[in-house]
Amino acid sequence: MPKRNSSVAGREFGNGVRDAVEQSGMTQRRLAELLDWQEAKVSDLVQGKGGVTETDLVRLLSYCRAPSADVEHMLALFKESREKGWLLFPEDGVPDQVHSLISQERLASKITVWSMNLVPGLLQIAAYIRAAAEKSAKIKPADIDALIRAKLERQEVLRPGREFVFYVHEQALRLPVGGPEVMRAQLTHIHVMLVRQYITFRVVPIALGAHAGMSGSFTQLSYDKFEPVVFVESQNAGLFLEDAASLTAYSDVLKQLDRDALGAEESRRLITTLLV
Repeated sequence: MPKRNSSVAGREFGNGVRDAVEQSGMTQRRLAELLDWQEAKVSDLVQGKGGVTETDLVRLLSYCRAPSADVEHMLALFKESREKGWLLFPEDGVPDQVHSLISQERLASKITVWSMNLVPGLLQIAAYIRAAAEKSAKIKPADIDALIRAKLERQEVLRPGREFVFYVHEQALRLPVGGPEVMRAQLTHIHVMLVRQYITFRVVPIALGAHAGMSGSFTQLSYDKFEPVVFVESQNAGLFLEDAASLTAYSDVLKQLDRDALGAEESRRLITTLLV
């Protein structure tokens, strides 16, 4: 079956429509009757396919009694869903890109991560998350607990049925985030997680010197039903890349990291030596 041409913003838009319909207490059929639409039109919206005007969307959300803030957010997503790529600027509190990344990871069949400076978020323990957040210039102290909850919730995706591949630079394993005790607990957690057959963890050694991933960390999301996307996070924004040129460029980085990284067993032994 060919993969659907569905953007990340389009899928987020569909989720928002679905939530609005569910919170209204009405079925899609009843809502279609009130709007004098075919039920398929509401179904397409819920699936993020679009096919309506801004006026149609406002009418639907009005019938659902959606709050004005939700209406504004949905209109913004509606416009973004027509673009290839989605740039997120966080509001106050837990960064929007954390929530958006969680929803996309739940749809993915394979998640490939390159992490240059820190342990990958999907493998971080609470104490490590807290220590990194306390040193961050973009996270307010009052938001740290919410950020920890969101990141730990994100890790619920680490279950059978998906494939996870982590490429991690050795410096990320040696950087003492939170001090020796926190790092020991963090490395122990990684070591335990590697028992899971659906997780592959490979270290890019410091001795390699220059490497293909020097432009920064990123996550590649592959889907059964959709085209792949790449997620890149900066100091104050998150970016989902979906254009062919970007996807090819990041795939080439992963191919070179795959060539240069230590094997899975060799990487496991390195973690063991760091725990001694």
